Amino acid sequence: MNGYTLAALVFVLVFGGAAFGLLMQAVLPESFTTGGSRDMAGAVVGLLTLLLALVLGLLIWTAFGVFSTQKASIQTLAVSVLKLDEALRDYGPDAADGRSLLRQTVKKSIGQMWDGEQVDGAVTNYVNALSSAEDLQTYLGKLEATTDAQRTAKANAVQSTNAIGQTRLQMALALTDPISYSLIAIVLAWAVILFFGYGLLAKGTFMAYATAAVGALAIASAIYSIDDLSNPYSGLFVVSPAPIVNVLGAVDAAAAAAGGHR
Repeated sequence: MNGYTLAALVFVLVFGGAAFGLLMQAVLPESFTTGGSRDMAGAVVGLLTLLLALVLGLLIWTAFGVFSTQKASIQTLAVSVLKLDEALRDYGPDAADGRSLLRQTVKKSIGQMWDGEQVDGAVTNYVNALSSAEDLQTYLGKLEATTDAQRTAKANAVQSTNAIGQTRLQMALALTDPISYSLIAIVLAWAVILFFGYGLLAKGTFMAYATAAVGALAIASAIYSIDDLSNPYSGLFVVSPAPIVNVLGAVDAAAAAAGGHR
C-alpha cells in the first residue's frame, strides 16, 4: 500500500467515525448526550486527544529521524568516495582502472537508490551495497603495491572502501521496518473513536461535517508524512542526492584533467 492510498484510507475511516457520531447524536435519546453522559464523553474525548497528539508527534519525529539519518549517511558516503578517489590518484597511473570502477559504482548506486521503482527498497539496497563493496574490494586486492607511497595509498583506499561499504550497509539496514505499522493502526483506531466522540458532542450541521472533513484530512496528512518520511528515496519527501552527485562531478573532472595531462 503506497502513501496516498494509506492517507485516503485514513481520511475515509476518520471522517466516517465523525459522520457516524453525528448520526448517532441525532438518533440517541437526549439523556445520552447531555448532562453527566456528555461530561463523561467529553472527558474521554480529551484523553484520546492527548494520546493521539503525543503518539502522532512521536511517530512523526521517529520518521523524520529515519529521513535525517539517511541524509547524514549520504554526506558521509560522499566524503568516503572522495577520499577513495584521492587514494587511487595518489597510487598512480596503475590505479586508473580503479578510479573508473569507482565512478561506475557511484553512478550505479545513485540509480539504484533514487530510481523509485524498487519493490523492496531495504532488501534491494542491502544486496546492492554488498555487491558494490565486493567489487571495489576485489579490485584493490589485485593491486600489487611496489613502493612505500603505493602501499600507503592502497591502505588508505582499503580504509575508504570499507567505510563506503559500512555506510551503505547501515543505510540499507536503517530502512528495515523503520516505523511500526501496528502502532499506526492503533493510532488510527484512536482517531476514529475520537472523531466519533466529536460527532456525539456536536449537532449534525453542514459546518460540523465540513470541520470533521478538515480534521480527518489533517490526520490523513500526518499519517502520510510518517509513511513518506520513512521511505526517503521515493514519494513527496525525498533525500537529495546532491552531495554524492557533486562528488561524482568532482571525481569526473579530476579524471578528465588527469587524462588531459597525459
